Amino acid sequence: MDTIKYIILGMLQGITEPLPISSSGHVIILKNLFSNNFINDLNFEIIINFGSLIAVLFYFRKDLIKILSDFIKFIKTKEVKYHDNYKLGWLLIISTIPAGIVGLLLKDVIENYLNNIKIIGFALIITAFLLYIIKDLKGHKKEKNIAWKDAIIIGLWQAIAIFPGISRSGSTIAGSMLSGLNRETAFKYSFLLYIPISFATIILGIKDLLSSNQLISLIIPYSLSMIAATILTYYALIWFKDIVKKGKLIYFVYYCFVLGTLVVLFL
Repeated sequence: MDTIKYIILGMLQGITEPLPISSSGHVIILKNLFSNNFINDLNFEIIINFGSLIAVLFYFRKDLIKILSDFIKFIKTKEVKYHDNYKLGWLLIISTIPAGIVGLLLKDVIENYLNNIKIIGFALIITAFLLYIIKDLKGHKKEKNIAWKDAIIIGLWQAIAIFPGISRSGSTIAGSMLSGLNRETAFKYSFLLYIPISFATIILGIKDLLSSNQLISLIIPYSLSMIAATILTYYALIWFKDIVKKGKLIYFVYYCFVLGTLVVLFL
């Protein structure tokens, strides 16, 4: 039964991580529905987050290789043809900094005081509002047109998503589109930003994971849940990209608003 519970949470992570509906919020809601007796394992969250990271890395593998390759080549040669991806690399670094600072400064506050189920409900309603604002935007900027100011603004939007219930993908796509990025570029930039944040989360938690007395006994449920998270994250990414491209974010507006309202009123 415990293995099934781990797999269910892995599946939930996989489905909700790419979508603008807050994976952390959904995990907290599920635990609350089961009177917090479902699974309370912080190490497990590292495992399923790693599963989602694998999926995102695989999905964007060609883009990542190109960005890293051109970044290094520009440093060595200064050739103009490598500059766009060199610049993009720095933009992603800049966009990552605000969330990193907020995460380090407010980590304890968030874990101890902001995992309240009512707060999650209100945060989901805020996410719905953000998505409603951008649902009809199309934008015109491509990767090469992203400015340093845009990178800072998008990074600040990502920092907001440190708070449980605020969707990371939703907030970064909102920040991107409000900065004028077109839909496909906003989608790509949002998930490229997920990679360093996810890596940082894993690195900060890996020591506790490896020192856990339960690691060996939970290796099978951990592995199965990670596989579930990886597979479902990958296919959720494919689905979500199509939705963003077609401008159908209104579906998530309805979902987040209804779920958030139900949580506030009944949980």
